[in-house]
Amino acid sequence: MQLQGGGLSQRGALVIDHNTTAELLQRRLYTVIPEDWGIYQTLGLALPGRGGIYIPDLVVVDRATASGPGHTVPAEEARLVVEITSRANANHDRVSKVNGYAKAGVELFLLLDPWHSGRPTATLYGEPDGGTYRVLEAVEYGRKLTLPEPFGLVLDTGVLPVS
Repeated sequence: MQLQGGGLSQRGALVIDHNTTAELLQRRLYTVIPEDWGIYQTLGLALPGRGGIYIPDLVVVDRATASGPGHTVPAEEARLVVEITSRANANHDRVSKVNGYAKAGVELFLLLDPWHSGRPTATLYGEPDGGTYRVLEAVEYGRKLTLPEPFGLVLDTGVLPVS
């Protein structure tokens, strides 16, 4: 779901594989994150200067940041944001969200794209500078992708389902 420019858009019903992908990644992330960090599936991220809110599939953030009053946290507080494309929103995730998260200063953005040109891919973006990311790593599903420190996690994308 996204709130952008005064309009609210909600993704269509997600397929089971989408939820399974989120669950598999979340399970692996819990093995490497510090105790005072959390992994959230419905946490709104406020985008400065864009007047919008993104609600990513997964976001890793300090638990203290995600506690208390309010409905959103500043996007730049996220340690990792994960979006999993669906057929209906793939281009939005590939373009608008990459741009939005980079401009917000999100440290790491992992795009899991089972709909990418018939070749499912995982792309890790990082080092946001001037509203642009550098691609840190891109692999086809079936290969391993490494999330850098503070995660230090080697993710086997071969376990992720493809619709």
